[in-house]
Amino acid sequence: MGTRALTSLPYDIIEDENVWISVSGGIRLAARIWRPAGSESVPVPGILEYIPYRKRDLTSVRDSIHHPYLAGHGYACVRVDIRGTGESEGVLEDEYLESEQQDAEDVLAWLASQPWCSGVTGMMGISWGGFAALQVAARKPPSLRAIVISSFTDDRFADDMHYMGGCLLSDNVAESGTMFSDATLPPDPALVGDRWRELWLERLEHCSLWAEQWLRHQRRDEYWRHASVSENYHDVQVPVLASSGWADGYSNAVTRLLAHLDVPRRGLIGPWSHKYPHLGEPGPAIGYLQEVVRWWDHWLKDVDNGVMDGPMLRTWMQDSVPPSTSYEDRPGRWVGEACWPSPHVAPSEHPLAPHRIARPGETAPEETLHLSSPLSVGQFAGKWASYSAPPDLPYDQREEDGGSLVFDTDVLTDRCEILGAPQVRLTISADRPVAMVAARLSDVAPDGSATRVTYGLLNLTHREGHENPVPLEPGQVYEVQLELNGVAQAFPAGHRIRLSLSTSYWPLAWPPPEPVTLSIHTGQSTLTLPVRPVAESDEVSERPFEQPEGTPPVSTTALTPPEQRWTVSRDLVDYHSALDIVKNSGTVRYNDIDLAITRDVHERYSWVADDFCSAMAETEWVVTFERGEWSARSETRTRVSCTPDEFIVDARLDAYEGARRIMSRNWHRVVPRDLV
Repeated sequence: MGTRALTSLPYDIIEDENVWISVSGGIRLAARIWRPAGSESVPVPGILEYIPYRKRDLTSVRDSIHHPYLAGHGYACVRVDIRGTGESEGVLEDEYLESEQQDAEDVLAWLASQPWCSGVTGMMGISWGGFAALQVAARKPPSLRAIVISSFTDDRFADDMHYMGGCLLSDNVAESGTMFSDATLPPDPALVGDRWRELWLERLEHCSLWAEQWLRHQRRDEYWRHASVSENYHDVQVPVLASSGWADGYSNAVTRLLAHLDVPRRGLIGPWSHKYPHLGEPGPAIGYLQEVVRWWDHWLKDVDNGVMDGPMLRTWMQDSVPPSTSYEDRPGRWVGEACWPSPHVAPSEHPLAPHRIARPGETAPEETLHLSSPLSVGQFAGKWASYSAPPDLPYDQREEDGGSLVFDTDVLTDRCEILGAPQVRLTISADRPVAMVAARLSDVAPDGSATRVTYGLLNLTHREGHENPVPLEPGQVYEVQLELNGVAQAFPAGHRIRLSLSTSYWPLAWPPPEPVTLSIHTGQSTLTLPVRPVAESDEVSERPFEQPEGTPPVSTTALTPPEQRWTVSRDLVDYHSALDIVKNSGTVRYNDIDLAITRDVHERYSWVADDFCSAMAETEWVVTFERGEWSARSETRTRVSCTPDEFIVDARLDAYEGARRIMSRNWHRVVPRDLV
């Protein structure tokens, strides 16, 4: 179902392409504003979206679908580039800094004081924008009355792209490459004039090495506690509409907010990847913007529209599908829960028997099973979060299971549905002081194909918490627990549920310093499933989601086609293996501003045989801007490798004006491994 583009809305729209907003330190931020005609005489609430991804071009298509739509329903929408990005002045040095949040408060104060604003504001956003809205809400700016957030986290260490269960994620490297590039792109001379070069050089000269910064903090310290709302949920005192997708890496935070906030709140989790729900892939996408308008109408305009009626959580219960690296749609149905945690979801504890998931209450034989996975386990894991760059979802898990310890249920005689986070409790010992365990839950069809449903990771040195990891004592037996990502999934009769354990999961997560053998004790280890009875009332309100709506996107022309590749290779002579990811956007001309942008992106994750210290992650971004005689290009490269004791970061930045290189910088940094 495509997004229906509306050209007739309740209000005519005035658009200001670029407005300067002064914030602390004399910095000017660039804003694009859509607002209803006549709002100078009849002020309206203001909505802020605050991200570093270039309002003028790179997010202009997405912005043009929802901001004019909201403006046409009676809101002043302000899309601001964070300092050091787009046309905003300054330098972007890291994510979620104190200065960034203070800037946001300054922008909200400016917005509330405008003659066309009623003095009441909201914030919305996806990914960084969702982070920003939640984090700023915790600071209690006086004008902010509600937020709408998608694909976000409340816990920057335990549940973000950097670390998972204390394990270093390869997305920590990939996304550091993304931000290394985004922070070194030039402003548009058409808006900033001759200062464009001065502003660009400032960014190039003072940019940070993102990969190094994030590697310097391998445990939950003050760096990660800053801006993690989970430190004190009570700081958020405004209503929250939170959404994400089961194919996204950020789905867990929705239910955590529902459980811990004490403000009016609603949760929505679909089958989507890292996308707004009205643009959701895999489908079905929904009429999300209609939901957002109702939210704003109630909380910013005091309209009594029943927005809080119906279930607290609405989620897509996914039906079984064959394994695939991409899906156009996910079959299933919407279900609802009046509150979260839900009394309808009951933990079903299954003892682990040798190579079998026993029935609840069954006595499982006690046996010691040994596990030492090859480094290749994980090459079909997909991305930590699907960023809608298929094929980035996990493939058939049978190849992964060959290097794993596998436990299967008996063939299911009845349909089983789970909603929430499965948990694995292991009685375990290791022969090395640093080890990890990856746990995968799969839906196994009668033909043997295995579709990964969810997974979890645990760095076993973090078994007692992420603040103060403790080495393992080889041979000592520990009881550890890891929580898998939450999910809503149906397992049909005739299928089996499989739990797979491995000692590596590369390249999704960085491997330990050396191969490890784990000893798993059955009988004492368990899998707990959050079972939602199939016959339970779904509690979905009588009002179904509408068809996706928006306003027509800005006009673009594809000058060269995009290219997406995901290639796993292995040389059986020298045992060199690699995962190569190409996600090139091709060349796109933004017709209204006559600007052509080319983005070429390549990620490479390589290793040799089972040499755990041969793991290497590399990212390369080349972004070119062209208009008439003007051309500017940023080339950034980051490579992370390791020894048993250190991470090694090598990076390079080259910037070109036309054919002339105007800046070249190189970095070489060594970061000690901290039980990772």
